[in-house]
Amino acid sequence: MKTERDGDVLEESQREPDLYSPVSPQDQPVSTYFEEKVPIPDDDAAKMFSFRKLWAFTGPGFLMSIAYLDPGNIESDLQSGAKAGFKLLWVLLASTIIGLLLQRLAARLGVVTGMHLAEVCNRHYPTVPRIILWLMVELAIIGSDMQEVIGCAIALNLLSVGRIPLWAGVLITIIDTFVFLFLDKYGLRKLEAFFGFLITVMALSFGFEYVRVAPDQGEVLKGMFLPYCQGCGPTQLEQAVGIVGAVIMPHNIYLHSALVKSRDIDRGNKREVKEANKYYFIESTIALFVSFLINVFVVSVFAEAFYGKTNMEVGQKCNESGSPHSELFPANNETLEVDIYKGGVVLGCFFGPAALYIWAIGILAAGQSSTMTGTYSGQFVMEGFLNLRWSRFARVLLTRSIAIFPTLLVAVFQDVRHLTGMNDFLNVLQSMQLPFALIPILTFTSLTSLMNDFANGLAWKISGGVLILVVCAINMYFVVVYVTALNSTILYVFSALLSIAYLSFVIYLVWRCLIALGVSRLDFRGTVQHPPAVLIDEQPEFDS
Repeated sequence: MKTERDGDVLEESQREPDLYSPVSPQDQPVSTYFEEKVPIPDDDAAKMFSFRKLWAFTGPGFLMSIAYLDPGNIESDLQSGAKAGFKLLWVLLASTIIGLLLQRLAARLGVVTGMHLAEVCNRHYPTVPRIILWLMVELAIIGSDMQEVIGCAIALNLLSVGRIPLWAGVLITIIDTFVFLFLDKYGLRKLEAFFGFLITVMALSFGFEYVRVAPDQGEVLKGMFLPYCQGCGPTQLEQAVGIVGAVIMPHNIYLHSALVKSRDIDRGNKREVKEANKYYFIESTIALFVSFLINVFVVSVFAEAFYGKTNMEVGQKCNESGSPHSELFPANNETLEVDIYKGGVVLGCFFGPAALYIWAIGILAAGQSSTMTGTYSGQFVMEGFLNLRWSRFARVLLTRSIAIFPTLLVAVFQDVRHLTGMNDFLNVLQSMQLPFALIPILTFTSLTSLMNDFANGLAWKISGGVLILVVCAINMYFVVVYVTALNSTILYVFSALLSIAYLSFVIYLVWRCLIALGVSRLDFRGTVQHPPAVLIDEQPEFDS
């Protein structure tokens, strides 16, 4: 088929995709992941709420919530408690609420269009921006995967009392590749149940620490609901920024928009689509509330037990308890700095070996669960952006190898301090990728031609834009703080050049987003077409 535009005749296959054109039935994606769909029970349509339907929709939100409980988040939690006490709990609460609102947009995109975010980007962005987006999201997934590998290796080292060296722990994490493939054969609901089990293990493990330490409940509530930070300085400010960066993860937006496709919804029926959006939002709220409580457990434990402690105090306590790890804490009066590894050690010194082992079990559950959801993310992103159908085994083996190689080098030639120190760099890496998930999700959920009656209203467009601007600004501050601390002229120059390219691409995405939000005067080239909206009842079935 040929088409005329500006006097030229172009082959249809040669045209760049139009950001605002609706997707035709023949272009609909065929997912290789969900070979089964969970049926939704037919309850009385007049009922406002059904627990049976909520149970049928339960699953995707809890898988999504695991990204809020990965080892990177746990380390951010314990550092927040040790450096700022209970004062930053309100930042954790606000970050979780913002995350919920962003996840709502991701779920609505998947439910209404039948496509996840990567598939929509593939169909609506030109080739070069599409490839850049894919590379950026892959970087975020690999960075997250490395944190999960680090967490699992440290947990195994703690559980074995050092008998399993870190490098061996890194290699053992390859096994979860085969565990993932094995569990997937048993069906979607059983896989979701296994993730629920891992979340339960984390809740019990970190809940035990919370009960054992018994933090002041009044201080917990005060820190959670009073947005203040009396006496805070640059250290606490950087930690607050780090909390936001750890909680809101870019690849999780892509993941959630795909997971919601696992339910059997008639998208040609407006009532069913509206109902699915409602139950997915309720489920996501419950799931993130559970993840928030687990994060509060970790922050509160370290705030109560270790806020204001010095290295000398902790070292003396470890010597008294006979801990073999007392050399981790130098004999000085500097404020204690902890990470995932030291966190387990100090819990063991102050509250007995049981606290150390239970902590390690919780970290292991966090690493194993998040590495599996990371595998899902990688599969969806590769399939969506590249329209590439790899087997799950090949996909997992590739991403895990990329994550393990640099981590293994550090584990072999350095010690645990350098291994956990990689988390700072990985958090910065993921913070930089946030615009490449948040801007596209706001863009596409605001398009009436794509979302029909479920497109963002004016209030959501404004509030969503403000939220994304705030989150991105906070994370950019985090990146700047990290880079300025490197004290290297060469790195400064390299960072400046990289920043120019980075900001140029972000500005391009923002330009496309603003046009989608209705600022048509920015379309100075006159290339944007606004086709009439497709009625939901006329929208074709998007099989997956």
